[in-house]
This record gives sequence, C-alpha cells and structure tokens, in this order.
Amino acid sequence: MLETQKSMTTTMPRTRATQRPTPYVQRLRPLALLAPLALLAACTSVPLPPWTPPSAQPATVAPAPAAPRPAPPAAVQVAPVPAAPPSSPAAQAEAPAPYSAAVAARFPAPSVSYNTPGLQAGRSSFTTQAEIQAWLREQAAAATRTPGLRASVLPIGRSQRGETLEALVLTRAGGTDPAVMQAAGKPTVLLVGQQHGDEPAGSEALLVIARELAQGLLQPALERINVVIVPRGNPDGAAIDQRATSGGLDMNRDHLLLNTPEAQALARLARDYNPTVVVDAHEYTVVGRYLQKFGAVQKFDALFQYATTANLPEFLTKAAEEWYRRPLLAALKGQNLSSEWYYTTSSDLADKKISMGGTQPDTGRNVSGLKNAISLLIETRGVGIGRLHIQRRVHTQVTAITSVLASTAQRAGELQQLRPYLDKEVSTQACKEQAIVEAAPTAAQYELLMLDPVTGADKAVSVDWDSALALRTLKARARPCGYWLSAASTVAVDRLRLHGVQVMRVAEQGSMLGDSYRETASTSGERQDVRGAIADGNAIIKVQVSLARGVVDVPRGSYYVPLNQPMANLVMAALEPDTQSSFFANQILQGLQSTVRVMADPTIKLEELN
Repeated sequence: MLETQKSMTTTMPRTRATQRPTPYVQRLRPLALLAPLALLAACTSVPLPPWTPPSAQPATVAPAPAAPRPAPPAAVQVAPVPAAPPSSPAAQAEAPAPYSAAVAARFPAPSVSYNTPGLQAGRSSFTTQAEIQAWLREQAAAATRTPGLRASVLPIGRSQRGETLEALVLTRAGGTDPAVMQAAGKPTVLLVGQQHGDEPAGSEALLVIARELAQGLLQPALERINVVIVPRGNPDGAAIDQRATSGGLDMNRDHLLLNTPEAQALARLARDYNPTVVVDAHEYTVVGRYLQKFGAVQKFDALFQYATTANLPEFLTKAAEEWYRRPLLAALKGQNLSSEWYYTTSSDLADKKISMGGTQPDTGRNVSGLKNAISLLIETRGVGIGRLHIQRRVHTQVTAITSVLASTAQRAGELQQLRPYLDKEVSTQACKEQAIVEAAPTAAQYELLMLDPVTGADKAVSVDWDSALALRTLKARARPCGYWLSAASTVAVDRLRLHGVQVMRVAEQGSMLGDSYRETASTSGERQDVRGAIADGNAIIKVQVSLARGVVDVPRGSYYVPLNQPMANLVMAALEPDTQSSFFANQILQGLQSTVRVMADPTIKLEELN
C-alpha cells in the first residue's frame, strides 16, 4: 500500500464551550455489537417469504403496533424473486469472460448467495427501479414491526426522465423527521449507490444492507446510529447501462455545481439529515484501457479512498483513516478479498500515469468532506464485465459497508463529539491566515499489482502515480471573512442554500472593505479530472485574476455569505473564481463583478433569508 501520511495515533478532540478542544488518546475497544455485524460478511440471514412486488403504497410507512422481536434465523435462506418483465432495463446476459479462465479462477463466488430481485439465477437484468421502490417499502414495513424502530421511504427528487429518487430512513429516534433524529444524539450514515448507471453492484448491495438493517443481523446497529439509504442515484443511466445521466452529465462531478436534478436531490437530503458519515458505492473498469496500456487485468476486489481535497480539517482525515479505512481493510482481508487505494487512468493510451481519485471539489466524496462529513468511496471491479462475478462484487460491497456501519456504531460517542468540533474549527478560521484555493496531487512512483490476462498470475507494474494523500498547493490566498454577492446572483444563492450554506441579505445600503477580482487572462476550456474531460457538455471560463483592495458600496437586496459557518470551505471552493470547479468558471455566477471577497466583518444591517 502507498502510505505518504505520517503514522497517527487515534486522537479525538474533546469539545468545550469556551476554549479550543484538547486532543486525547482514544483506544479501540470491543463492543458486543460488532459480533453480529461481522456475521453479515459471511451470510445473509433473514428468512423471508417469497418476494412479490406490492401494489403502490404511500412513501411514508407509519409505525405498526408493537410486535415481539423475531427469533434469530438459523440459516441462510434465498427468497425466490419473480423474473424481470421483458421491458426491464439494462439486460446483461452472462457473457464470456473478457479474460482467461485462469484470471476468472482468481475470483470465486462467495459462500453466500445474495437474493435481491436482480441477483436471481436466470435474470438477465439487474433490479429495476420499480423493484427497488417496492423493496424499500417492504423493508420499511418490516422494520416498523420491531418495537421502537422507525422507518420511512422518502421521495427526494426526480431524475431527468422523471423517475422518482427515493431514500429509506431507518432509526430508533422518535420519528424519521431530520429534527427528531438530530435531537436523538446519534450519528447518521448516508449510503449512496449507482451514481454511475453502469456500476450496479453498489445498488444491489444496498438492497441487502437495507434488508439486514430492517429485519436482520444489522438491526442492532440502529441502537447507536441512524441510516439513510439511496440505493440508486442515477436511475436513468441504470436503465440503459450508461455511466452518465440521461442528459449526458457525470453526476458524480456535479456535487458542487448542482446542475443535475439527481445531484440536487442528494444535496437536499444531505442538508436535511446532516450525515456524519457518507458512503459512495461505485465500480471500476476491469479490462479496457488497463489491458491496452499495461497488458494486464485489474486485480483488486475493492478500491477505497476518503475525501482528499484542499482545506479539509486534519481530524477529519485522521478519523477516516484510523476509524474507517484500517478496519475496513481488515474486514475485507478476513473474507479473502483484496484491496488497494482507489486509482484510475486517462483514456489516452499514450498516458500511462496512474492517479488516485481526484482532488477537485466536485465529487460526492470530496464535497461531503467539505461539509465536514467522513466521506468514503468504495469501488468494486465491475465496469465492462456485465454480470460476471456479480455475487462476489456484491459480497465485497456488503463486507465493506458493514465494516463502515460497525465502525460508526463503535465510535458513535466520539463521532458526536468530533462533528461539532470540526464545525467549530472551520467556523473560527474566518478572516484568519491563508486558505488553499487550488491544490494538486503529488507525483510519485508506485509498484501496482495487476494480473496477467493469460496465466492469472500477479503482475507487478511500476507506474507513475499521482498521490492524493499529499496535496501540493498551487494557489493560496488570505481567508476572507465572507463573500458579497450581487442581487442578480440568485442562482448561486439558491445552489449555496441547497448545500446548507447560510446566506444573508443586505437589508440597508452600506459599504464593506473587500478585495475585488480583476481579470488578467482568460480562455475557454473543459473541466478535467484524472480520467480526462468531464462529461458535462459545457465550456468553462478559465480565468486568471488579481485582487484590488477597497471600500465597496453594497446595495440593499444584495447578499452576504459569511465564512464563520461550518460550510466555509465549501463556500470558498464555489466562489473563488479562478478554478475549474467554481461557480464563475461554470457560469453560475455571471461576471467577476458579481463577487467580492469581504476582508473585515461587515457592520451593515443583514437579514436571514426565508
């Protein structure tokens, strides 16, 4: 494994009302809860009646009268699921393997057979959107038969083709309303699958996780945590086995800009439920350009990475590494599943550089980190191989996600201290020191293990490796106290508020001390990530700027975005204009004159927006 970070002791800040928290050493301690959670990695246990799609039901399932808790199941039972109708999307028959039998032998099926609708023997398609919706309602109804357990299915938005996006909420709080859950004082985990439509294993795994939380071995975790599950973030792409949304946009590069209704739905959900931990379940390319570039096939069952973008709090990264990544790797190893840091390569066959996941503030992984959530990407080997090894791929996701839930349950108390500490730390940095405007990964060399496509043997490949674990600062500026936005900047204001950012309206005309942006150079171009050009269809404005300090007149009805708030680092990513991810570069803000960096706390009258 590539490790560029220093060895860390698991330290956690103790929050106090009047002074900066003091770290203390927190050691791992076993919990009785971990045993049943670990069992799920070996089997799915819930004996279910034959699954049939129910008729349309209301999205919210009211708690049923108290009923005795069912006895623990004795053995794995696979419930039959009816075959998909002929019109089911993304049909993929079991095609011949794109590599030798020797390679295929490296990935035997797990001992358990998962039984979601899309994983039944003889199926040629994965679980349809209608089947997902029915499955979520079945689990919500089953969960509420357990005394004290609350569950509901929430419509959170619509896709570009009008499909309803839904989330399953599971909690032991007094209800599934965000305020009620927050008042219960337990961390919330948000699980998101299939943002890319051609990556089905995450979605199928989250259906398994939903069932086990509602009525199986994972249910004890809900004594200590809340869970919100979005099994499929991109139903339109899933229907046609396409990475992008139906409009051709990569929604997992849209989590700062929020141009797609799918990304907006997830942002709204995160704003309302304020998750402490976010898991993004994906799959990665197995053959394709890796075989062309390196004459090798991808080896690892799982690739993993936490948030790696500029300005993240130190303790956020430490918690992700020590409390989550290390136990997750151990859980995978315990199931004889291999793992590595997440990495990818461009579509340019002459470019043999390998890069870890991007450092731009645009992916779900990095934007969730900018919201001070522990944000984890889990990728299984699946793109381009259809249904091949699908049980193993789902098993890998289930094992990894179960580990995340177990770690959250084990660390629930510490996480409830960590989040307010991080929010306070970010908020108190306003008007102080330097902030990074743009960063890049660090170039390194790495010996990456792949597989010989004929013999199936390990093949070590020495590669140029861009490490996201150590960022290089490309551009830094003094952190402002906030940003002034013109009265015409309503789209930008709406997007910021959708993220949960506090935006104030100027109630009376006045003035502020600020730095105005002056263009020194400008070109047009495309947003880029480590894979190449990002699929979003719009040219960006690549601008270079200088700053001019002065007193700025601000009219009534314009806006002020303070940085003494937990979302300050996300605000900077959106409003500093000279990066490819900014609102200005992507024409959400029209003109450099729409924004001013406010360099002293304003004394004018401000009012909250409704």
